[in-house]
Amino acid sequence: MQINETFKTGLVEFIRRTSAELPNDVIRALGRAQEQEAPNSAAANALKTVLHNIELSKQGSTPICQDTGTLIFYVDYPAGVSTMPMRWLIQEAVAEATAKSYLRPNAVDSLTGQNSGNNLGREFPVIHFDEWEDSYIRVRLMLKGGGCENVGAQYSLPNARLGADRNIAGVKKVILEAVYQAQGKGCAPGILGIGIGGDRGISYMISKKQFFRKLDDKNPVPELAALEAEILEKANQLGIGPMGFGGKTTFSCHRRRGDVHCAIRERSR
Repeated sequence: MQINETFKTGLVEFIRRTSAELPNDVIRALGRAQEQEAPNSAAANALKTVLHNIELSKQGSTPICQDTGTLIFYVDYPAGVSTMPMRWLIQEAVAEATAKSYLRPNAVDSLTGQNSGNNLGREFPVIHFDEWEDSYIRVRLMLKGGGCENVGAQYSLPNARLGADRNIAGVKKVILEAVYQAQGKGCAPGILGIGIGGDRGISYMISKKQFFRKLDDKNPVPELAALEAEILEKANQLGIGPMGFGGKTTFSCHRRRGDVHCAIRERSR
């Protein structure tokens, strides 16, 4: 299997589309959210503006959000393929996409404050390689904005302050606490990605991967499917609403034929 310039060209276009376009199912979910808000309310108008921005971004091939975030690549590859050429071409594609303004330059040295200008730096972009049994290469990309990343949270159970035990009831408490503390700062409405169990690193990794689930995906574990539905209902009862302006839609979680999913996965200890 050849890893060449064609691979890089495809990556540049992939980055452009990821930055400028949203999947249709997400757009439909935002439209349904707007319809359920009171006409001419702050929440409805915020969602209207978001939907208008989405259309303009697609037409002009410009980033949907001014913060194109941290680039996180997930690359699945067959046995016998070297990952080093792929890493080089991904980095070249990122620099080219940044030069074409598909991305905002976000790679900043934490100590010096210096911006590389091309989204390249130590561990930037983030690239996860995973060998699998299929015969082709699959590349997935997540643009993780700083706003939603900064309001992410991790809890250890039991949690005495919240009265949360090491069980599903305790998990519910800490999730809703995290939503309440975010208070719309992550540019709601958003999607909750939740990982349960494992060490701190794997728990965060599981939570991020949930954002790749399809919107009509149903959790195969009945207890977790019920938890997703309950978190959706209770999180939206907090009244935070789109962009923190109040309203019915703070987080759009998974429901069959419904809004965006609230994705939860458990990993055995």
